[in-house]
Amino acid sequence: MTNDATTTPSVRSAIDAPLGWLGSPAHARWLEQHTDELIAFASGSAIDAGFGYLLGDGELRGGDDAVDGEAELWITCRMIHSYSLGVLLGRPGCAVLVDHGLATLEQTFADHASGGWFSKVAPEGPTADVKEAYAHAFVLLATSSALLAGRDGADILLERAKQVHLSRFWNEDEGMAVESWNADFTECEDYRGVNANMHTVEAYLAVADATGEDVWRERALRILERVLGYAKDFSWRIPEHFTTSWEPLPDYNTDERAHPFRPYGATVGHWFEWARLALHARAAVLAHGGSEGETAYLLDSAVALFEAGVREGWAVDGADGFVYTVDFDGAPVVRDRMHWVVTEAIAAAAALWRATGETGYATWYATWWDYAQLTMLDGSGSWVHQLDVDNHPADSVWPGKPDIYHAIQASLIPRLPLWPALASAVKAGLLDS
Repeated sequence: MTNDATTTPSVRSAIDAPLGWLGSPAHARWLEQHTDELIAFASGSAIDAGFGYLLGDGELRGGDDAVDGEAELWITCRMIHSYSLGVLLGRPGCAVLVDHGLATLEQTFADHASGGWFSKVAPEGPTADVKEAYAHAFVLLATSSALLAGRDGADILLERAKQVHLSRFWNEDEGMAVESWNADFTECEDYRGVNANMHTVEAYLAVADATGEDVWRERALRILERVLGYAKDFSWRIPEHFTTSWEPLPDYNTDERAHPFRPYGATVGHWFEWARLALHARAAVLAHGGSEGETAYLLDSAVALFEAGVREGWAVDGADGFVYTVDFDGAPVVRDRMHWVVTEAIAAAAALWRATGETGYATWYATWWDYAQLTMLDGSGSWVHQLDVDNHPADSVWPGKPDIYHAIQASLIPRLPLWPALASAVKAGLLDS
C-alpha cells in the first residue's frame, strides 16, 4: 500500500479535491440518461388538438377520450420546445412530435380572425376565449426552438408570434408585458403579473439568440431591471401581483393561497428562476461586448435571490424540500413541495457555479439532486409534480404531470454555458463544453 509520503502529487490533489458533479463526465452521462427518460415518458402525449395533460402514470388525462379532447396552449408549446431540444440532441421520433405541435398552432390554436392563439382548444374549436401573455411567451419559445431544430413552418409561426407579442403584450413605455386579453383583443385584464413577465424574459432571450435580433435581449433586460428592483425593495421576496400601474398587491388571492399560477404571497421557486434568467442575460450582455460593471446588478441580484430561496424556502419546517410560498415576512404559507421549484433550484445552483466558480453552489446542486432522487424521481422516467409537507405524493395544486419542460431543462442547463440560450447552445454543440 502506498503511504502519504510516496503518494504522487497528482493522486494527492485528486484525493484532496472536493467531490464535484458539475463538469464531471460521469454526471453528464447521468443527466443525459435522464433527458432521454423524460423524452420517452412524454412521447405519448400528442392528441388531436395539441399535447394533452399527462397523469402520474404517463397516461393521458381523460383516458381513451383524451385523444380528441382538450389541449392547453402553454402545455403544447412547452412540449414543442422540449421535443425541439430532442431534435437538436439527435433523438429519433422527436421531429414528428414537433411537427405535430406546430401544425396545431396553425390549425387549432390560431385565431385567424383576431390574431394570436387561444389558450385552450378542442379539435372543434376554442374552449376558452382568453389570450394570455404567459402562454404567448411559450409560443415564442416553442417556435424559436423549432426554428433552430429546422422544422418546416417554424419561421412563419415565429414571425407571427413576434408581431402578436409586440402589438398586444409588450408595453414599450413600461418595459413590461401586460397580462391577458379577451378573444378579440378589445379588453385587457385589470391585472399585471411578474410570472408572465418572467417567461417573457426567457422567450425574448431565446428569440434574440435564435434570430440575431438584439432588440429582444434589450427588452428582456428592461423587464429584469424592473422586477429585480421590486425584489430588492421587498427583501428579495418578489411580489407577484400588481395593479395596471404596477403597484404591488401583497394581499392578492389571500383566499386562494395555493393557486397554481397566482398564489398568495411570494413564490420561492420564482426566485431561483429569476436568478438564473439574470445570469443568462448577464452572460449574453458580456458576450456582446458589455462590461462586468454594467452587469454587476444582475450577478448581485442572482446571488441575493438564491440566498433568499435557500434561507426561506429550503427545509424551513423540519423536513427537506422547498415550501411553495411565503408571506412578506418570510413565513411559510403553502408548505407543499412542487417539483418545478426543485428543478429551478438545481438549475440556478448550476448557473451560479458557472458564473462564480464557488463550490458552495455545487454542493447545493448535489444536495437537491439527492433530494429529487429520493422523493420526486419516480422510476418511470419522470417526476412526481407535488409532495405534501411529509414528502408524500399529493395533488391539491398539480394533479398528474402536465409536461416535462422544467425537468428537461434541469437536465440540460448544468451541461451548457450560460450563453447562448438553451436551444441555440445545444445547436451550437456546446453540451459539456
